[in-house]
Amino acid sequence: MKPTESADPSPEFGGEIPSMRAGRLGVLGVRTPETRPVDTGDGGQGRRGVLPFLVVGLAVVVLTVGVASALSGRHALFPGGPVGWALALLTGIIVGHLVALGRDRWWGGTGSGAALTLGVLILYGWVPAGLVSLAVVSLVGAARRHRWRQGLLHGSVDILGIGAGALVLAAFGETPSVETPWPPTTWGLDAVPEIALVAVAYLLATRLLLWIALAPRGGGLPTVARTALLRQALVAVALLGIAPLICVVAVSQPVLLPLFAVPLIALDSTLWIARARAEEQLRDPLTGLPNRQWLLERAWSALDEAERLGTRAALVLIDLDRFRAVNDTLGHLAGDRLLLQIADRLRQALPEEAEAARLGGDEFAVLLPVTDSTTSAQRVARHLVAELSSPLDLDGLTLVLEASAGLAVFPDHALDAEGLLRRADVAMYQAKRDRTGVEVYESKRDSNTPDRLGLLGDLRRALDAGEVELHYQPKVRFDGQVAGLEALVRWVHPERGRVPPDEFIAIAETSGLMPHLTEYVLETALAQVARWRAQGLKVPVAVNVSPRDVHTPGFAGAVAARLARHGVPASGLQLEITEHVLLEDPQRAADTMAGLTGHGVKMSLDDFGTGYSSLVHLRRLPVSELKIDRSFVGRLAVDTQDAEIVRCTVDLAHSLGLLVVAEGVEDDETWERLRDLGCDAVQGWLVAAAMPPQEATAWLLARGERGWRRPADITAELAAAEADAV
Repeated sequence: MKPTESADPSPEFGGEIPSMRAGRLGVLGVRTPETRPVDTGDGGQGRRGVLPFLVVGLAVVVLTVGVASALSGRHALFPGGPVGWALALLTGIIVGHLVALGRDRWWGGTGSGAALTLGVLILYGWVPAGLVSLAVVSLVGAARRHRWRQGLLHGSVDILGIGAGALVLAAFGETPSVETPWPPTTWGLDAVPEIALVAVAYLLATRLLLWIALAPRGGGLPTVARTALLRQALVAVALLGIAPLICVVAVSQPVLLPLFAVPLIALDSTLWIARARAEEQLRDPLTGLPNRQWLLERAWSALDEAERLGTRAALVLIDLDRFRAVNDTLGHLAGDRLLLQIADRLRQALPEEAEAARLGGDEFAVLLPVTDSTTSAQRVARHLVAELSSPLDLDGLTLVLEASAGLAVFPDHALDAEGLLRRADVAMYQAKRDRTGVEVYESKRDSNTPDRLGLLGDLRRALDAGEVELHYQPKVRFDGQVAGLEALVRWVHPERGRVPPDEFIAIAETSGLMPHLTEYVLETALAQVARWRAQGLKVPVAVNVSPRDVHTPGFAGAVAARLARHGVPASGLQLEITEHVLLEDPQRAADTMAGLTGHGVKMSLDDFGTGYSSLVHLRRLPVSELKIDRSFVGRLAVDTQDAEIVRCTVDLAHSLGLLVVAEGVEDDETWERLRDLGCDAVQGWLVAAAMPPQEATAWLLARGERGWRRPADITAELAAAEADAV
């Protein structure tokens, strides 16, 4: 059975389930004026809007017919004398109790009114019982005017339930009235199953009518409803135990009837406690927001409705950045107070129909039951992140806790609530890692899909079998001398063919395979460097390493040991890192890199300009080279802004004593612009594509001492030589 939302009274009848709505709630379960219940589609709204009116209308017709029939037959509508006054007093006490309880007779809410109503039904028939129910509803509605519509609906359901019980009585040949009651003195053992069936009919009719009228379309039993089954069992016991006793006392000692208020109120208190405990299971105790269990159940309901209507639903997972540092610095009490502010800010920032939950720690979720597109859901996510990232005040201390959010959309990314939550989680961690604020789920970044898990296993086997290759792309200076080569990993899958490096490297990074891949690349590259040096080709090779590698204790020592084992000097190896190393843990990265440079290994900062690194970190890191990302180099000749970025980067790097290498150089115009800007070396297809070891060896040997020359320069020299010959 799919979990779904609890029965939620229709908005036309002012109903709600305490603690279930999170949109713009000051306290969980207390709706502020600007909030309205979530509507996930016109069909569901129409269904939940029409049925309550039908129930009320049918109850009015049934009660009117009953009263008219009683009056036309000159029957009394309610017993008189001591019995009538005692019942009226007991009814008044119950009404006062319901008003003081602070809530109406919500679904499965009370047993006191039900027990009294059933007692009157058994003794005097359904018309007096209906009047008792009507009196309770009218008086409670008058006392609590903002809930009169909800009370009207529940009272109507009660009258129809009384009618169902009366039909059971009639089936056994019993049609009690005020003039001809069904006194307990005439009951025998055969009356026990009859009374039990009347109680069951009353309970089933009232509860099923409420469920049909108010539950969301496609809903099974949610957690609250399943927990309510215990309460319904308690109500049934009360009806079977207390209702017949009310009949006995009403006949023998009616003056004692008001004393039944004590057990009836105790029954209500027991049911109220059971209800509160059930709701606490779906609520975060700190912020008052719903919790993970509620979110999954509500998401199931929203996805069912979205599937029925052919619309989209979305789930946004939000995590606070650096919140652990707040806890460690200011203490957990301060962290809890910040979470309260965050939860309140999240409530205020929610768009209409959106619902929020706290999943634990500093992780929140927002469900969008209806969204036009992934783009519109992404706009909502960015708005929420912006609101949560604005400054917070804590005892005069201003704190800024940036947030990262992941977005998953139904049915594009997942078809069930658990899958949607998991994939939003994948996107959220991608946003945290890249510091992009908001990321939409992409399957190519998810290492846990069946396809990617299979690819991960194949990659592991390929590494063990030595089937992953390294290709080498040269880096040359403007005088043509080869500055080095970059080792680039390549993998040809036996069935899928060539797998893009971005795809399988991403799989390795999001799994535990990245250290294994790095070891493989280092081992293979150093072995190739050793072979080249044996041939007299003393060129350094650059190897890319991931943030996980740099943050691994002992990484610097492991690299030094590999150099010694292959007999390669430290100058023969260069390690390239990206700015993500700086973002995650700058100090640990600096310590590892200091250890590497202490062994003589040079470091290069790759893809510069695509991240969010601080210039302070750049100054502190012991890098000797900076590589400008191809996204800036590729449009250098046609985009003045990119050209200015490259010029500033070159000047900055030179001021820090760093060499500058431009990636992605593919044409002569870009080469010349980079030369004029003072760039130190270039890498790209203009020089050479990445080559297998044999081709790279031939390429190096062919260049010899003269180095690499541009085809344009060679053509110009040949033309000049021909002109001189003429």
